[in-house]
Amino acid sequence: MKWPTMHTAVLLAAVLTWGFSAQAEVKPLAIGGYSIELEVVLPAAPDAVYDAATGDISGWWDHSFSGHPKKLYIEAKPGGGFYEIFNDSGDGVLHATVNYAERGKKLRFTGPLGFSGNALDLVTTYEFKPEGNGTRMRVTCKAVGQLSAEEAQVIDQVWHHFIAERLKGYIESGDYLKKSKAK
Repeated sequence: MKWPTMHTAVLLAAVLTWGFSAQAEVKPLAIGGYSIELEVVLPAAPDAVYDAATGDISGWWDHSFSGHPKKLYIEAKPGGGFYEIFNDSGDGVLHATVNYAERGKKLRFTGPLGFSGNALDLVTTYEFKPEGNGTRMRVTCKAVGQLSAEEAQVIDQVWHHFIAERLKGYIESGDYLKKSKAK
């Protein structure tokens, strides 16, 4: 066996020293898992409610990273996105990815939504069922990851705001009939 030369030994020592000095700090994350459910009856047919809840959602979705997005829409097809586009350059955020889309019946998307940057995933499902002259919309949001019980309560309140207040008001006003689908 040939012993390393002095040059090789110095190089090896430098690499080992550099490797140890460049280590990242490991910190534990508090994690949790929660399921949030909401149901609301909306005064429109399931296909119409589905259409109002997808495509251009800027008429009722009022939270964004940019404050005034150029586009805010859910592309209702498998692999489609829940996008917030900030400007003409196309800068923006992919809030979630659609993994199930069946018009008038169900939409499911997975992503961190407003918690972008955290080790967190939300699986959000919209289900649409006819009820009388309207639609019972059930929203289920399952969250797992870097999330406290207090943050889960905030998510519950935000979904109530979006669906029971904003989307319901949007449909009741008839404004959903005027919107165009975002492409």
